[in-house]
Amino acid sequence: MLWQRALVALAAPYVAWLVLAYDYHFLDGVNLAFHEAGHLFLSFGGRTLHMLGGTLGQLFFPAACAAHFWRSERPFEAALMGVWGGESLMNVARYLGDAQAQALPLVGGHIHDWHWLLSRLGLLPWCEGLAAALHVAASALALAALVVAARLAFAPREEGPLLA
Repeated sequence: MLWQRALVALAAPYVAWLVLAYDYHFLDGVNLAFHEAGHLFLSFGGRTLHMLGGTLGQLFFPAACAAHFWRSERPFEAALMGVWGGESLMNVARYLGDAQAQALPLVGGHIHDWHWLLSRLGLLPWCEGLAAALHVAASALALAALVVAARLAFAPREEGPLLA
């Protein structure tokens, strides 16, 4: 369909920018809302689950949307949610990479989730390397989702009845 092809054409430079020069942008405001909701919803499970809750929350929503579209037999839309999932994972990578420096502003200004988690695991000195690896994985997810969306958008269509 034409609208799918147009979305892929718009998404391609966006995904390239994400992979090569990711920086905080408009979609991360949405991710932040889901991140904070994750803390709230998982606060019942103790301190560790509460700290993980933000990341889990912001990754849950793109995955849930993708699952919804997949179950609704809308694979193109599910693939685009994969791009969002990759972008959200890049945002997590940026936050993870900041665990030692703690330079990013925090909502509420209190505890840096990844500093708290990595300190307890003895991995704080590795935060930047872990973040770089996570960015690579997130890039692979975003690129793979874009390729799937493009294949679906540009695949030859079977001709059916005019009014079908």
